[in-house]
Amino acid sequence: MEKTKTFPLRYTAYALSIAGFFVSLGLALVLEEGYVFPVIFGAFAALGTYDLMQRKHTVSRNYPIMANFRYLLESVGPEIRQYFIQSDTEERPFSREQRTIVYQRAKNVLDKRPFGSQLGMYDEGFEWMNHSLAPTRLSSSDFRILIGKNCDKPYNASVFNISAMSFGSLSANAILSLNTGARMGGFYHDTGEGSISRYHKQSGGDLVWEIGSGYFGCRHKDGSFNEDMFRENASFDQVKMIELKLSQGAKPGHGGILPGAKVTPEIAEARGVSVGEDCVSPASHSEFSTPIEMLEFIDRLRELSGGKPIGFKLAIGHPWEWFAIVKAMLETGRKPDFIVVDGGEGGTGAAPLEFINRLGMPMTEALLLVHNTLVGTSLREDIAIGAAGKITSAFNIARTLALGADWCNAARGYMFALGCIQALNCHTGRCPSGVATQDPRRGNKLDVEHKSQRVYNYHKNTLDALQNLLEASGLRHPSELGPEHIVRRVSKTEVHSYMDLFPFLEPGALLEGKTGLTVFDKYWEFARPNTFEPPEFILKLRETKLR
Repeated sequence: MEKTKTFPLRYTAYALSIAGFFVSLGLALVLEEGYVFPVIFGAFAALGTYDLMQRKHTVSRNYPIMANFRYLLESVGPEIRQYFIQSDTEERPFSREQRTIVYQRAKNVLDKRPFGSQLGMYDEGFEWMNHSLAPTRLSSSDFRILIGKNCDKPYNASVFNISAMSFGSLSANAILSLNTGARMGGFYHDTGEGSISRYHKQSGGDLVWEIGSGYFGCRHKDGSFNEDMFRENASFDQVKMIELKLSQGAKPGHGGILPGAKVTPEIAEARGVSVGEDCVSPASHSEFSTPIEMLEFIDRLRELSGGKPIGFKLAIGHPWEWFAIVKAMLETGRKPDFIVVDGGEGGTGAAPLEFINRLGMPMTEALLLVHNTLVGTSLREDIAIGAAGKITSAFNIARTLALGADWCNAARGYMFALGCIQALNCHTGRCPSGVATQDPRRGNKLDVEHKSQRVYNYHKNTLDALQNLLEASGLRHPSELGPEHIVRRVSKTEVHSYMDLFPFLEPGALLEGKTGLTVFDKYWEFARPNTFEPPEFILKLRETKLR
């Protein structure tokens, strides 16, 4: 990566301290008084030198001297917010409480709280988990789920993994730290659609190779799919599964472009594109245009990979499109090994405001629709389901599994583990913590040895917390979690378990036409396995405002 030759303004305080030290020292020697000034400037210069030399805090290495003011203000932040601004539980987009629990678990420090909950337990929407008077005692928190049980090379995955974040969006040291932590903890690291970089390979951690519409890492020069390149990358022992990305929660149906100025030799090497040329991810795939063609492509990938689990990731939009995919499974007998549901609250990728706030179904409703459809068509036992969407804690994992998922992924949670401070500069390249940037002067300050340990700690301590929840609830494995275990307050005087609050179909109910749910009654019959096109009555509605 090329180094910028201009003097970084963030070093100004450090440079002024050094200059002030020598100038004030010279004047003091000449005047034989005023030695307090070189002492002050010298102290700041020494502090700046220490900031640059230490390897624990990336922000301090990128902002010598100035970062210490942040830490000072942060130390009194809770008191300032408590009396003047906001509570620790207000989410924007992640609350301080959510971020703090990740930081504490990543640092392996005490994560206990005194004096009771700060949450409004009588507020509408408050959720909790039921406990048992006959708690269990489990020997390990290393919970696993088998994915691709009908494949030649099934994968025994952790129930909590790193979601898709590409090299190019994250810095080289961030990718290296994530993968090293994943190797240490025995969980997987999704490559994101930017493909497998040298930093993914270096540590040897388990990978899920995500393939998007740009076919990065397996493409011809014209952007079409390249079988030979795919076979070569899919054969790596590190690659445990392949995930076809249909859409992502941050910007479903949008596509994207990495400007040529940001396409460095390392990014070009990973993606199979030319250095300095725009790197385009189309809004849709070129290898298929119908549900049946998509399933045929998945079977083709499974064969080319030597029998590894192949699945797809999607954010749910029009329900008839999802139903069309399921009908294609029923008609052809072809099935993915897994499906990852990405909630509309996803957000590591920079996206237009309207896409972030108003496009795509949130994870809860999306997961329920996917789970119910597969159960209602008797396909659920053959297809594993993963889910992602603002998951940072053991309770987040538990409620997601109770809704029907087999495992969870997290992106921003692991970014916090790396030291992300939610500065919301991910799209500018000026990430102060060196996580979401391609500026080597920032990214190289992120210490891989230290941060990979934090990634490992966060995963382990979160699963330890999940173990404690399961034990308190009288359960022995996360797979036993169901909608009866989670309760939500719907008013000041009324609460419901998920079992009563959400509809859950019986096996085969959709095939028998016995769902009683509007979304199935309205769209299932009209979905077609050979097209993503909307039903005829929807097309007619688009021709008029008279509805």
